[in-house]
Amino acid sequence: MIVSRRKLIGMGAAGAGGLLLSGCDRLNDSETFKGILNGATGLNQRTHRLLMGNGLAREFTEAEMSPVFKANGSIKVLDPVYGGHLAQSFGSWALQVDGLVKQPLKLPLSALQAMPQRTQITRHDCVEGWSAIGKWQGPQLGKVLDMAGLLPSARYVVFHCADILEGAPYYESIDLVDAFHPQTILAWRMNDQMLSEPHGAPLRLRVERQLGYKQAKYIMRLQVTDTLAGLYGGGGGHWEDARGYQWYGGI
Repeated sequence: MIVSRRKLIGMGAAGAGGLLLSGCDRLNDSETFKGILNGATGLNQRTHRLLMGNGLAREFTEAEMSPVFKANGSIKVLDPVYGGHLAQSFGSWALQVDGLVKQPLKLPLSALQAMPQRTQITRHDCVEGWSAIGKWQGPQLGKVLDMAGLLPSARYVVFHCADILEGAPYYESIDLVDAFHPQTILAWRMNDQMLSEPHGAPLRLRVERQLGYKQAKYIMRLQVTDTLAGLYGGGGGHWEDARGYQWYGGI
């Protein structure tokens, strides 16, 4: 029997003796939880990729959308530069794309909105133990990377974000398999409205086959790289560095 990562999380919580799930960091304070994920992550990733291939995460109908979709992680950005962009509805903001690319880019929000769009209604699964179904719209990440042109040594995409959490710049990363998955989008629209600040305006990652902590918000820059070593704590993301979350958060 294949045990999903979400089921493993439930097993970890049970093993911790009814651990209260009051935040994405609290669950990983359980040594049982961390041990289970540490032992299962590599197998889970290989099995997931083998069985799913390039398969799609389940999509839902509008009738199945959640009446309330909680905002995960940071809900407010204190950076004054971000605040200025927010006050101007991100009219002068631009996404920076650089690193191991042939053509570095600066893409205004209007340019991202003008690209071919993908709309999908999917379920967000948080390690706190809650889920919600929402509607997302934005260009596919793979199309943005195609515009920049990847160099042969490219292996990862790093998402640098505007928020600071626990004194460290927030970031996340995925590999090129997930980056070019058709459901991996740079969402600027949620539930038929522009993203709000709590939900990650102006841009957030939706990588639908991974858990909620991988869905980076407030994206300012995409960096294409061949290694995650030397980036912040080296784990590939804030929660990976700060709490020992696993880099692969597939479900």
